[in-house]
Amino acid sequence: MEKKLTYRDAGVDIDAGNESVKLIKDSVRATYRPEVLGDLGGFGGLFALQAAKYKEPVLVSGTDGVGTKLRLAFMLDKHDTVGQDAVAMCVNDILVQGAEPLFFLDYLAVGKLVPTQAAAVVKGVAAACKESGCALIGGETAEMAGFYADGEYDIAGFAVGVVEKSKIITSERVREGDVLLGLPSSGVHSNGFSLVRKICFEQKGFTGAERFPELQKTLGEELLTPTRLYPRTCLPLIEKFDIHGMVHITGGGFYENIPRALPEHLAAEVDASAWQMPPIFRLLQEWGNVDGHEMYRTFNMGIGMVIIAAPEEAAKIRAHLASAGEEVYEIGCVKKGAHDVTIKGGVLDA
Repeated sequence: MEKKLTYRDAGVDIDAGNESVKLIKDSVRATYRPEVLGDLGGFGGLFALQAAKYKEPVLVSGTDGVGTKLRLAFMLDKHDTVGQDAVAMCVNDILVQGAEPLFFLDYLAVGKLVPTQAAAVVKGVAAACKESGCALIGGETAEMAGFYADGEYDIAGFAVGVVEKSKIITSERVREGDVLLGLPSSGVHSNGFSLVRKICFEQKGFTGAERFPELQKTLGEELLTPTRLYPRTCLPLIEKFDIHGMVHITGGGFYENIPRALPEHLAAEVDASAWQMPPIFRLLQEWGNVDGHEMYRTFNMGIGMVIIAAPEEAAKIRAHLASAGEEVYEIGCVKKGAHDVTIKGGVLDA
């Protein structure tokens, strides 16, 4: 008698999906804000915007993924950090427009669903949402047999925030003479990992287990350090101070991202000697023989968020952050120019 096929025979295990939900439900519910309606399992996530708090509320959305940093998670079988990367890449982007993150949705696509692995990823998402003040109100876990190798997956996220229309941060208010303040990154974050992998694992033949005197952890642990979440630090600054512009240093580094926050007739000068560059960047440059310009075009080099403000306001922001125990550096200024970035110091002087 011919066997009756099931969905599991085709590589999709519904029971494993249900088990994954059981493992993550408490972590997800812990992210809920008062505005969240309903619970897990609905067809859509419900969020009741408290519009009365705003004169003209504007929703700000952003979507992103983790990229090839996931290859390191597969190599090291460590899956509890990349969820934060997915959240950070989205909430940090909407933050630079002045938006408070409200809610987040994740999309996890796997080759073969392993409930404990999926739960590790999503619990990382939930913890990052909670730290950022946004609710994880929905998501999708897609088991795609034959599309991804067993043990491998991709994750992407989608964030929505809100800002008062009159307080949207754009390039319009940036002026010549404004100061650039840099907030430290937590490491490489989630950009440039194709080059990281080329250098470390193809060219040098490392496994990720190596230890180097410059690093406080193994190479793999250093590279998998999750992207810093900036809402908790920056939202009070947006509320309290007159910020002219903000920049999330993501793909494209300094040269591609800073001009996004500048008017066409202005440029930025950056002094890379103004902050302590994390050792991992010096090591990557040395191991890969990477040109200094390419380093600042690919990596954050130790600065993950830039705030642009008038000099007197920048001084107040620095004092506020110092009183809160936060590191901040004056890394440059805005000049007349051709909508570009000039960098001196740092690895460019090496």
